[in-house]
Amino acid sequence: MHRPRFFSTYEWWYHLFMMPLLFPVGNYYIIGTRYFTDLLVFIVGTCLVFGLYWLSVVALTIAIRAVIKRYPTASQTLRRMLVMLAVVSALTGLLACLDVWVYSSVPLTGTQFIWPVIRPVLVLGLLFGVFLCMVLGLVYMYSQWNKDLREDEELQRDVIQGQYDSLKGQLNPHFLFNALDSLAGLIREEPRHAEAFVDKLAFVYRYMLQSGRQLNAAATAGSGELVTLLAELEFIDSYADLLNIRYGQSLQIERPDLRKIPLANYHLPPLTIQSLIDNAIKQNRMSAHDPLIIRIEITTEGWMQVTSNRQQKVNRIALGGPG
Repeated sequence: MHRPRFFSTYEWWYHLFMMPLLFPVGNYYIIGTRYFTDLLVFIVGTCLVFGLYWLSVVALTIAIRAVIKRYPTASQTLRRMLVMLAVVSALTGLLACLDVWVYSSVPLTGTQFIWPVIRPVLVLGLLFGVFLCMVLGLVYMYSQWNKDLREDEELQRDVIQGQYDSLKGQLNPHFLFNALDSLAGLIREEPRHAEAFVDKLAFVYRYMLQSGRQLNAAATAGSGELVTLLAELEFIDSYADLLNIRYGQSLQIERPDLRKIPLANYHLPPLTIQSLIDNAIKQNRMSAHDPLIIRIEITTEGWMQVTSNRQQKVNRIALGGPG
């Protein structure tokens, strides 16, 4: 049987299971034994209960979904269930009266619109309504759990993707290719310095990778990972040496005297100084006659300052002539 889009799979199968149970019981209380002994009464009663059943189901489902929408969070579970039961009880009373009235309007059923007939229909409707509340409530909680699970998986994928992107950024392939070009030149021209260059390059990338993992772990845990100023400046020493080999006299990086600052008292996020140096190189032009000078200073108040002479680049864009 084709499932209407109005119902979920669980709701649809629940109603298909309940119909053969409720139809004979309901008609027994409303019509009596004639429902089972008279074929015409059986057909009419079945048609009536079928239409009224689905009317009740749609009405109750809309009401319960409205309550769920009004109280959607897990912290509102108790309030949601109590309001659902109150709404279902009131609506069931109205539907029970409607059912008996419809039956009494069909003379063939022999039903009277009186309380002794309404009462068992009301009790049966309340039992059905309570079970429907439980089914829809469980379906909703399961769908929410499944949704939260998918969101957690997507968040984990985003975190992993962010860590991967961050790692790619830390590797800085442009800098690596330039360093390898410089290494190739050293091997040809100054092979004695090539070994020291490789050691510095290995130290720089090891520090960058370790710092990248620390930053990713800190972001995942919601904490701020810090490194000592001594570790950061030792990294900058090697990093600056590699940059000087690349740019020669066009770049000068002045660093503080480690003997004059209380290094043990100072901490900062990893790769902070490197980011400032890279930004200065990116934003400024440099040449052997007009070098870019970057100064790293530690003030007596415990502040770090990274400054440079401003030599802003001028970007030229070729424009096409009039057509």
